[in-house]
Amino acid sequence: MPVVERSLIITNKVGLHARPARLLVQTAALFQSQILLQCGTQTVNAKSIVGVLRLGARCGSTIRLRAEGEDAEEAVRSIADLVLRNFDEDAEDEESPTRPQGGHTGTEGASGGTSA
Repeated sequence: MPVVERSLIITNKVGLHARPARLLVQTAALFQSQILLQCGTQTVNAKSIVGVLRLGARCGSTIRLRAEGEDAEEAVRSIADLVLRNFDEDAEDEESPTRPQGGHTGTEGASGGTSA
């Protein structure tokens, strides 16, 4: 069985918190290979959200990705791409509009509900 390993540095601002961990687990679940993540002395199954969160990988942490199986190369490539894209968090920051302070958007109170 092919084995592929790669080291990656977590560079998104808040590290491997719930949202990026979920994306990583969802990506890992697409593959048949056994996929492990190591951070420091801990090694966990990359298909386990609890395991990935328990790694506590922060911005600047190095994680070791290891996949074993027929689709190991593709699995490592896909997960590495996700990490290198900062789990697409930077793009979300740019896309989320900032609400002007004290500005009226014309929609407050229109439905009788509260605006978030």
